[in-house]
Amino acid sequence: MIQILQEFLSSWDLFKYSYLEGWLLGLLWSLIGVLVVARDQIFIGAAVSEASTVGIALALLIGSMVGPVGAGESHSPGESWIQSDTFQSSMAVVFSIIAALVTTRGEKARRESHEAITGWVFLISASLSVLLVSHSPHGLEEIHRLHSSSLIGATELDVKTFAVFAALTAAGVLVTHRRLLLLAMDPAMAAAVGMSVTAWAMSLSVWLGLAIGLSIRASGMLYTFGMLVLPALVAKNLCREVRTMFLVSPAVALATSLVGFVLANHKEYDYPPAQMTVALLSVILVTVWCWNRVRR
Repeated sequence: MIQILQEFLSSWDLFKYSYLEGWLLGLLWSLIGVLVVARDQIFIGAAVSEASTVGIALALLIGSMVGPVGAGESHSPGESWIQSDTFQSSMAVVFSIIAALVTTRGEKARRESHEAITGWVFLISASLSVLLVSHSPHGLEEIHRLHSSSLIGATELDVKTFAVFAALTAAGVLVTHRRLLLLAMDPAMAAAVGMSVTAWAMSLSVWLGLAIGLSIRASGMLYTFGMLVLPALVAKNLCREVRTMFLVSPAVALATSLVGFVLANHKEYDYPPAQMTVALLSVILVTVWCWNRVRR
């Protein structure tokens, strides 16, 4: 075990931004995931994540239409921006927010359930993200990378951005936790005491979409969806109140991602850290399920 830790510490200078980014995203998603799980909307994370890949695929398609710069040629500032990572991230944010709002409106739909709308968003997004870049080897590789998840390549700016985002999310939960709990557990009572349930639900959806859109290129779909729901599900099975889930879920996410990153870095394993962490969380969840069943 000491050797494994020493190997991890020796890799710190090379991968520190990737490690910090993964832990910060785990903290961010585990907080948001409590509300997702409490409202029984687990699949929304996968649907919105997939929708954000459509935005990236469309950005890649538009960028390919501009074309590469040839010898002696130069693009205008607008064309250069279209081919930039910023444009891809912006498109991911736009599409993820739209998808989150569509699923929120699905809660009011009379003909179709919320699950049906969410499933439709996921399936149409999964197909379009591939179709848009089907004739671009680079585009297909990027979409496949997003689906599989990779935390390698994080920058200092990424770490600072997600640190601010995680801090704002934690502060928002701390300030509004009573209203959030009421909205999650009893929307009818929330409306009766004067809360605008629709406005709150849409605000939460926008925040979810914004968070996913900003982080999807850094973390990929698997890590995003896994950290969104698995720590919260573990916390749900360990806690009697939603209030305490806001403490247990981040603790589970940070502890598991720390162990997952350390194990994945070990030279005898050499596994992707995102997949290792999600697999560990899945095992922990099954263990908690079995433990609760035995206790009963």
